[in-house]
Amino acid sequence: MNIEDIQFIYEYNYWANGKILDAAAKVTDEQFFAPGSFSYDSLHGTLFHVLDAEYSWRLLFETNFTVSEDLDRALVSNFQSLKEEWGKEEQAMRAYLNGLTDEDVVSHKKYINNEGIHRDRILWHCLLHVVNHGTQHRSEAAALLTDFSCSPGDLDFTLFLYEHKES
Repeated sequence: MNIEDIQFIYEYNYWANGKILDAAAKVTDEQFFAPGSFSYDSLHGTLFHVLDAEYSWRLLFETNFTVSEDLDRALVSNFQSLKEEWGKEEQAMRAYLNGLTDEDVVSHKKYINNEGIHRDRILWHCLLHVVNHGTQHRSEAAALLTDFSCSPGDLDFTLFLYEHKES
C-alpha cells in the first residue's frame, strides 16, 4: 500500500459521505433525530458517530497516537452544523494525508487502546479502518434514509470507480 492508494480510498470515502449528506439534507428535523433501529439512536447519532470516529482517529494519527479525544457533540446539534464540521474534518484529513510518504504509511504505530490493550499496527491498516468503519455506518444511515424515502442510492466502490474513471 502506498500514499496514492490511501488517498484514492479516501476519495471514495468522501464521495460516499457526500451522497449520504446530500440525502440527509432532504429529511425533516423530526426524521433526523427520530429513534432508529441501529446502535447510535438516530440518523443524527449515526452520522455523528462516523464523523467523531474520523476526527478521533485523525487526531491520533497527527499526534503519533498520543492524544485521543472525541468531537464535542454540542458542535453538531443540527444537520447544518454536522455538515459544516464534516467539511472541516475532510479538509483536516486531506491535509494530514497530503503530508504522508509511502514510508509513513507502512510504518508501525504502537499505542494503547481504550481497553488498555497494547497495539502495534501498520499505519495504512489504521487509515483503512477509518474508511471501512465509515462504510459500515453509512450503510446503516442509508437504511434509515431509505425508510424516510430519501435513499442516497448505491454507495458501491465500483460505482465510485465508474463515476471517477476519468480521474
